[in-house]
Amino acid sequence: MPQSPLRIAGRPVMITGAASGIGRGLATRLSRLGSPAAIADVDEAGLKETAGMLRGPVLTRVLDVRDAADQLRFADEVREWLPAPLAAVFNNAGVAVASTVLDAVPEDDDWLHDINFHGVVNGTRAFLPILVEQDDGAVVNTSSVFGLVGVPYNSAYCASKFAVRGFTDALRQELRGTGVRAINVHPGGITTNIARNARIRKDPEGLGRTKEQLAAQFEAMTMTSPDKAAAIIHKGVEAGKARILVGPDAYLFDALARITPTHYYTVLDFLQSRLRARTAKAGS
Repeated sequence: MPQSPLRIAGRPVMITGAASGIGRGLATRLSRLGSPAAIADVDEAGLKETAGMLRGPVLTRVLDVRDAADQLRFADEVREWLPAPLAAVFNNAGVAVASTVLDAVPEDDDWLHDINFHGVVNGTRAFLPILVEQDDGAVVNTSSVFGLVGVPYNSAYCASKFAVRGFTDALRQELRGTGVRAINVHPGGITTNIARNARIRKDPEGLGRTKEQLAAQFEAMTMTSPDKAAAIIHKGVEAGKARILVGPDAYLFDALARITPTHYYTVLDFLQSRLRARTAKAGS
């Protein structure tokens, strides 16, 4: 059941992963609507570029979300900077690894989990006290459609996104009776740099494709732009949704997980075969 509406446009927000993709889309959209923005990313150049696109007050911070102590320091900086009560915390930074379970490299999996899951936990713990003191606002955590279904060659990524989903669902229950809400976001295929920045040591299917070719295949199936994703997320938060599905593919994955929770892979296999045919045709 939806919670009460929460207006965030025009109010301060904090966004990680703001140097590109959905994070940049959220920052630019909300800035246009009058929101002061505290934005953070490990990519300093990209962060500066995003800041140059914003209107009104902006606080930038080069931040590695894996560093819990630095997240706390950033929260203190934001608290001092806030021109008005904080409306929303968007824990959005994320990375990807593609590998079979047998070929997985532990250091790659640790890197991914530290960013995708522990980064969300660190950001939530750092900024939640501000929202609790206000008794108002939202923690908005980015999971994925891969937090709804398990997908081959993405075991670590799926595990991290299922973890974000579970963490946020549990937090939502803890916050019952308060003015603070916890929201899960499940984007489908979004046109971002995540595939090109992924750690891929070899083609997980053994077909000899390069990282660039694998990224191009992923990008061929994306259905939603970062700006469109940002609009859906913004509207979902303001509508009081506890879970926001982003893109038509997100609704498909969600339906498959509900209707056929142990056999959805048959539909995914069909879609993958169609994707391969489409990619091959585009490259011919």
